[in-house]
Amino acid sequence: MSIVDDQRRPAATSRTVVPLALDTAGVVSAAGLGLHALADALRRGAAGGGQPPAAHEAEAYPPLALRPADFEAADILGSKGLNRLTRAEQLGMAACTLALGPDSDRSGTGVVLGSAVGSSGGVGRFTRDTFVRERPYMVNPSAFPGTLMNAVAGRTAIRHGLTDANATVSGGPLASLHALRFARNTLVAGHARRLLTGGVEELSPQSAWAWHRAGTLAPGTALGEGAAVFGLRTVPDGAPGENPLALVMAVETGFAAGGPLAVARRLTTCVRSALARSGVGAADIAVLAPGAAGRRGWAAVEERALRAALDGPCDRHLLRVQEVLGETHGAGAALQVAAVVARWHDPHLDTRGERAGLVTSVGPDGSVGCAVLLHPHAAV
Repeated sequence: MSIVDDQRRPAATSRTVVPLALDTAGVVSAAGLGLHALADALRRGAAGGGQPPAAHEAEAYPPLALRPADFEAADILGSKGLNRLTRAEQLGMAACTLALGPDSDRSGTGVVLGSAVGSSGGVGRFTRDTFVRERPYMVNPSAFPGTLMNAVAGRTAIRHGLTDANATVSGGPLASLHALRFARNTLVAGHARRLLTGGVEELSPQSAWAWHRAGTLAPGTALGEGAAVFGLRTVPDGAPGENPLALVMAVETGFAAGGPLAVARRLTTCVRSALARSGVGAADIAVLAPGAAGRRGWAAVEERALRAALDGPCDRHLLRVQEVLGETHGAGAALQVAAVVARWHDPHLDTRGERAGLVTSVGPDGSVGCAVLLHPHAAV
């Protein structure tokens, strides 16, 4: 498949930018289901969170604050075959189902999701079985599909008969931005009419112990889970069509070696490039959703980059997504996009004067990325 590489194009202007219409959103998080639940949690500055692990599971977790997603998978997916799905599959398939809607035209629709590894719990349990069973092949074969990183996207496509592009993109905390960029390139190149795009991350004892042992969570940050998926399509001739929730103007990613200062400079360049590509000025950014607050030491790097890119203090409205939902790793950037969209459609707020929003993310390996969103009223 030939995919247009946005990174190799010259800086876009307002005449050449190809926006994507974000028409639908499926959100599953500690705040509950949907954009309105997320908007309420962001306005309050706290999420109720789902049920804590059952007593027999709680002992498997390290001493960390947890923010499980607040949802019942059976209410969305039905109970048939549910016990064979990993937690990541339940989260991702539920979000995709909500974003797809019950009566939408599914022809020309594909799925592109971001995730750190897929189901960390599924991989961990299956791998452990190969050591503790009498022989390595004495494992449960029905558990193997859930160990594949593409399990969520694949099962979603099978369930809903989606026959177009199907992909899962890894990349740690940048996974969802990589998925958005992949989806943008795929749609602009004409390889799909519509894509369900976002990120998913499950909460499991295996991932929780990895965070605990590494000591990389910022003090006071809970470990969360969730999924956010958006229905995306191209905007023909600059006309957004019927009532999009937002427009995705640009998605940029990059990488820098050489320490925190080099990473900050690379993110600054990334944001400036995205703004130029979008035809959006720094003064137009009314909402910021940074992604590094949950990881020890990286929030300052991200703030330094934003100050440089936006020509001064970051005094825009700040959405503190990690404080509300916890650190959600591979799903983080998708939930940050959902937070911006949720704010713009919060019935308790008048945001019609806000033109654009900016989502950013920084990875501990030096990877950086951002997305520029346009308020639906600004597109009219």
